[in-house]
Amino acid sequence: MSFAVIQTGGKQYKVSASEILKIEKLDSQVGKTVEFKNVLFLSDDKNTEIGNPNIKGAKVEATILKNTKNRTVLVFKKRRRKNSRKKYGHRQPITLIKITKIFSKEGKIIADAETPKKTSTNVLKKSASENKVEKPKKIITDVKKKSVISKKK
Repeated sequence: MSFAVIQTGGKQYKVSASEILKIEKLDSQVGKTVEFKNVLFLSDDKNTEIGNPNIKGAKVEATILKNTKNRTVLVFKKRRRKNSRKKYGHRQPITLIKITKIFSKEGKIIADAETPKKTSTNVLKKSASENKVEKPKKIITDVKKKSVISKKK
């Protein structure tokens, strides 16, 4: 299994083909292709390459799926015995990306995201006898409940 380590937004991510990531917000529109050229490490089934600090010529391509905000992080500050409290929330802007291709330093494709295969539209139809389901017979029982009244003495 091939993967790469890229750097974006001040963080490092281990990525592989057809993986979906949350990264710091990028200034691009949804559906555009983005290239990450800060590749720190490459590995495929046979070779591994370590950058010093980057691997020149290597890159990772991704498509932007969505620009959104992350979940709310609550910030609560309190000073004890002072009756001083402050509570507010923060939502960090993020970008969802899908890794499509990983290129080596020679420009060869190490990993490629597979396109989903279409299922065949010819579905075998079951005969009417196979679709018929027998319903269980209902058993009706009449049970009369007798209540017992106890008297306190």
